[in-house]
Amino acid sequence: MNTPNIKTEAHQLVESLPENSTWDDLMYKIYVRQSIESGLKDGKDEKTTIVHDVRKKYGLSE
Repeated sequence: MNTPNIKTEAHQLVESLPENSTWDDLMYKIYVRQSIESGLKDGKDEKTTIVHDVRKKYGLSE
């Protein structure tokens, strides 16, 4: 997986926001992006748990 140029990615993120965006809007977009990338990396690194196993561990139905 290629490491994105963070500066370029951030610029594109800012450019995608509407003109009336707030700092909170920008921070939310960054948070969501970072969360998604972190989850994808965990999946690639096999650091995830199958839903079936989590449900079984906590006694939840399928």
